[in-house]
Amino acid sequence: MDRKIMFEDKPLVTEEEIKEALNFCVGQVESNLPQFTHQFQKAYSENLFYQPIDNNYWTTGFWTGEIWLSYEYAKESLPGSADKLREAGEIQIESFLDRIDRKVEVDHHDMGFLYSPSCVAGYKLIGSQKGKEAAIKAADQLISRFHPVGEFIQAWGPMDAPENYRLIIDCLLNLPLLYWASEETGDNKYREIAEKHIHTTIKNVIREDYSTWHTFFFNMETGEPDHGATCQGYRDGSAWARGQAWGIYGCALAYKYTKRKEYISIFRNVSQYFLEHLPKDMVPFWDLEFTDGDEQPRDSSAASIAACGMLEMAKTLEGEEAALYTDYAKKLIKSLYDNYAVKDPKVSNGLVLHSTYSNHSPYNTCDHKGVDECNSWGDYFYMEALTRLNKDWELYW
Repeated sequence: MDRKIMFEDKPLVTEEEIKEALNFCVGQVESNLPQFTHQFQKAYSENLFYQPIDNNYWTTGFWTGEIWLSYEYAKESLPGSADKLREAGEIQIESFLDRIDRKVEVDHHDMGFLYSPSCVAGYKLIGSQKGKEAAIKAADQLISRFHPVGEFIQAWGPMDAPENYRLIIDCLLNLPLLYWASEETGDNKYREIAEKHIHTTIKNVIREDYSTWHTFFFNMETGEPDHGATCQGYRDGSAWARGQAWGIYGCALAYKYTKRKEYISIFRNVSQYFLEHLPKDMVPFWDLEFTDGDEQPRDSSAASIAACGMLEMAKTLEGEEAALYTDYAKKLIKSLYDNYAVKDPKVSNGLVLHSTYSNHSPYNTCDHKGVDECNSWGDYFYMEALTRLNKDWELYW
């Protein structure tokens, strides 16, 4: 694939804008603590405002991740806020430990989304032993969904149901939890399962043109690949924008943990497909099938996820190529900062507007919810990208 340079005329986010954005984000998170310390943000806003929920959904870790990112920034730049942010993070870790102990809505693959930005982060930042305990238990829960026949971690549903014998591209972000668990426990079983799942995923979800399948099914008896499909994208053959972004970040993390050179090449091509299908302002519509002029909602969260993946991979690339992906990330974040970021708490208690949780189409099976709203992972990954641009960040993943 010809990797021509795209969006040469687009501006980069400046250091001053990064600081301004982080200051606003931390202030917004801090102002949300009275409502969202003993409860969590719903996955998406309603009329641009998040409502509180119990810790019983697959997305709650992202809100805790925003608290820890805010704590990191406050420690260095806003010391008066750091203590209250740390206290809120510790309260939420206790909730996550209770959740995994009681097995509350954990029968799925999203243990990394739940426990990496909350409990692994708390362990890395403040040495939380409860965070460590909870995250190792979550890793045990995650590997319980591994199928030796097919060599993958099943996404959802009963383990003995042929219609659920599948993985989804999102799970590439759940796997760092397993590498961390092997490092902490000295038990390689977590790492071995992660590597098998990475290989199976990348081999099957990435199409010949480097667009991606959302989900891929396997034969339950033989483990042989069966077919790709979408649950979230516009149609089976299209490229769901957030899925493509998971592919970008997922390939960067796959290389980080496996050092398999082929994952760098795949990263380049998956990123190029994403970039070539962006509209003029670089923030994708919910499916890459759509572009300027289409009456379709955006998914700003995909831009933040892709930016994080590019910044992660840039750390391992050299010279001009590292600078190229860093610049792409800065351009994505600049567009978000200028045109999508919340600037007034009266407008929203979130951080980034115009995200899409799931948008129903005639060709997919998903519900219509969280369309043209903030969502929790969009807010989290926007903050993560800003943090990466602000300092040499030790990632939670």
